[in-house]
Amino acid sequence: MFNDIGALELVTIVVLGILVFGPDKLPKVIQDVTGFIRKVRAFSDSAKHDIRSELGPEFKDFEFEDLNPKTFIRKQLTENEDLKEIRTSFDLRKELNDVSDAVKSSEAGAAPTSPAAAATPAVTGPDLLKKPAAPAPEERSRFEADAT
Repeated sequence: MFNDIGALELVTIVVLGILVFGPDKLPKVIQDVTGFIRKVRAFSDSAKHDIRSELGPEFKDFEFEDLNPKTFIRKQLTENEDLKEIRTSFDLRKELNDVSDAVKSSEAGAAPTSPAAAATPAVTGPDLLKKPAAPAPEERSRFEADAT
């Protein structure tokens, strides 16, 4: 329950408890707090038991921790047999090698065969490396320094 409280925090809580309640009332306050925690735990355990009994026998292995989205997703990913089969059958290196081989073979197949074809490259679209020409003055949009 208090796994994230370190020694320094615990000492600070004890010192504050002594300062606020005093050394003579502190044991009584600790007993009251632990009794309250026990009652809350007993109440939550009985509520869980009642919910499980009302859901019926098909939910006998139901855990409330599974309602946490992280736990639910982790459980579905680790226990799903179809996903295990996909994960074991999928080899990323093999897929990447297949793709790179296909690209290399298409590049080798598209190599020009005549010297004249090699001198004039085939243009299939705009040259993205070439800097675009500046628009004519009437096509430029108006820029106002005060507007920005």
